[in-house]
Amino acid sequence: MSARILDGREVAEAVRAEVAERVAALAKQGKVPGLATVLVGDDPASHVYVRSKRRLAEKVGINSLHFELDTDATQDEVESLVLRLNADPAVDGILVQLPLPGDLDDKRVTSLIDPNKDADGLHPYNLGLLALERAVLVPCTPQGVMRILSHYGINPTGMRAVIVGRSFLVGRPLSMLLAAKGTDATVTTAHSRTPDIAAVAREADILVAAVGVPGLIGRDAVKPGATVIDVGINRTEQGLVGDVAFDEVREVAGAITPVPGGVGPMTVAMLMRNTVAAAERSMG
Repeated sequence: MSARILDGREVAEAVRAEVAERVAALAKQGKVPGLATVLVGDDPASHVYVRSKRRLAEKVGINSLHFELDTDATQDEVESLVLRLNADPAVDGILVQLPLPGDLDDKRVTSLIDPNKDADGLHPYNLGLLALERAVLVPCTPQGVMRILSHYGINPTGMRAVIVGRSFLVGRPLSMLLAAKGTDATVTTAHSRTPDIAAVAREADILVAAVGVPGLIGRDAVKPGATVIDVGINRTEQGLVGDVAFDEVREVAGAITPVPGGVGPMTVAMLMRNTVAAAERSMG
């Protein structure tokens, strides 16, 4: 029997409807949330991602403010723009599209964003609040994974979760969300130095792949009936594929997210959710 497909587009649409309601409520108070997107350079994939974010912002009623800098922009120019957006009362959320080109310092730029306007949820202050289980602005992709589980009635309490990948963008914050009090999964993080990743992955009731290696997780790495969340987005000659060998794993798993159409739409939807949350906080 094939696995149940966890449709991220369906869940993202529900989130968008919620965000639109919250934006409308703010508008009645005279507040229109604003999301500033910063794009440095001419990477085609980054341009596609930012366009999708801007379209969704406009769809839910968020004011989209866009800023582009050339590939040869200096660190000072990028930082000056971020500081200007920090001071702009029309801006509630700031997104600097990563990775930045050349020798520009991603971490330094991210750290300069006002934590209260950190639409990506990646500022060190917000990651610290996440560790303390007090976060409001949570990293978008991990937040999207949790919403998919909730939407489809998959309760992690008491389950064994294995996350393959330990990035600060996905793996580490997601491990904190899954292990938090009230969620209560038992979490293992696997990575490039983990001996026999497939054996570790087979222990999972909830298996998350987030490393950027096409087809890394095959059927031999999946416990029968497990929920498999594929965060990977890899561009290949065959098109977009995930970190999970979808066709073979869906015959073993109990539920699985596709690529595309799984976690990807949730990341953008949660960016809007963070922006409206930041706007609500600015209103007290």
